Amino acid sequence: MKKFIVFTCCVLIAGFSQAQRKKFASQQINLPQRDTTINLKVKQVVNLTSVTRATKTIPTILRSDTLVPVPVVDELLMTSYQNMVYKHRLDSIQKKIPLDYNEYVQSYIDIYTAQRRKASMSKIIGLAKYYFPIYEKAFRDANMPEELKFLSVVESALNPNAVSRVGATGPWQFMFATARLYGLKMDNYVDERKDPIQASYATAKYLRDAYNDFGDWLLAIASYNCGKGNVVRAMQRSGGNDFWSIRNYLPAETRGYVPAFIAIAYVMNFYGKHQIIPEECNFSIKTDSVLVNKFVSLGNLSKALNIELSEMAILNPSYKKRIVNGTAAKPKRLIIPKTSTSDFGNVYAALNDLDDDVKPTFASNPEDATDAVSIKYHRIRRGETLSSIANHYGVEVQDLKVWNHLHRRGIVPGQKLLVKEASGNEVASPEKKSIKSYYTYKVRRGDTLNVIADKYDASVESIKSLNTLRSNHLHTGMTLRINRS
Repeated sequence: MKKFIVFTCCVLIAGFSQAQRKKFASQQINLPQRDTTINLKVKQVVNLTSVTRATKTIPTILRSDTLVPVPVVDELLMTSYQNMVYKHRLDSIQKKIPLDYNEYVQSYIDIYTAQRRKASMSKIIGLAKYYFPIYEKAFRDANMPEELKFLSVVESALNPNAVSRVGATGPWQFMFATARLYGLKMDNYVDERKDPIQASYATAKYLRDAYNDFGDWLLAIASYNCGKGNVVRAMQRSGGNDFWSIRNYLPAETRGYVPAFIAIAYVMNFYGKHQIIPEECNFSIKTDSVLVNKFVSLGNLSKALNIELSEMAILNPSYKKRIVNGTAAKPKRLIIPKTSTSDFGNVYAALNDLDDDVKPTFASNPEDATDAVSIKYHRIRRGETLSSIANHYGVEVQDLKVWNHLHRRGIVPGQKLLVKEASGNEVASPEKKSIKSYYTYKVRRGDTLNVIADKYDASVESIKSLNTLRSNHLHTGMTLRINRS
């Protein structure tokens, strides 16, 4: 009897325990799934431990494309991690110029490393092997930060023949008046704004002056794009003294100019991290310099030296007519692909034996000229431009605009233009051509006589006197003459 009672108790206890386990299991099935997720997407994070994260450690998650749980960083954490990588890389290449990292810089990094831009960036990185050593030497000689070389990429994509919609020219995009102010020469044969060497030294002078004015490299760089006056006004309106604090008060183009510079500095150093492969230059990056003391055609010289004319032209972009206008008094520099010492004899023989060298031609006829200046009127024909007319008479476009009070480059067929030509006695040789005693400057919105006078180191009274101004009021687009100091 006792055995039967014990056996019955054991059966009842076992039955009760099994019932409890089934009840508990059914309750677990009906519980809401707080910590796991069904139908996981690729790289979607699931927290298997707790709804709220006490720390920033990466949780254990499931990826739907794997059978084994593996740690994958969620999108938010991934973005944060990438930002830290970009910032660390910029910090690692920073020297004298601050390379700040923020959302504006990141947006330009994304632009320059985008798939559709990789081909153009590959070409630029290849061209940098030739142009960057030239820029670095110019900035070193001026005791300036070498990383300023990246500005040329933003300005022109390292194209010495680049011309903007407003006339800025060359790898450093100098406007006519600013180029003259900083010592670059433009005449019928040469435009030194396109010369990588001369233009780089002029850029160094400008940026040195801007840095001395503002005491901040990013503000100096901003002024290179929009002018010192706009930077000064932005500082006055915002009360700030650094680029990021005055950014919203600058012209729209300049707001992105400095972030673009920082982004280019990043890309030019870390292009390999973005699968950008440098493209080889289509011209020789190792060159020699030769001084030429007579007028020589690049076309004739390239034939004599068995060099492609296109290569000679890209190495010597400042010669507008592909003519080296050297003289005995002022020989001109000619860049040629590097040659061995034994072949230099062939180079000099080619320069000296060319019988069909170009002779200098001038617009005026010496037999008809008696005065220092000959005044003519030219009636514009259909298809002519100010540039073609200036080249025909051997004058500058800017001079035509000043003589005829033109505020734009647009001209109309039938219109008459005043043209002042130098006489034959005046231009018997290129060296005797007179140099204008004044600069010309086109007034922009916001300019004042004080700002212009400071820019050209002149006085307000001298500008008013030379331009017969009765008041200090200026009109946007008017052209001023400013005495050379």
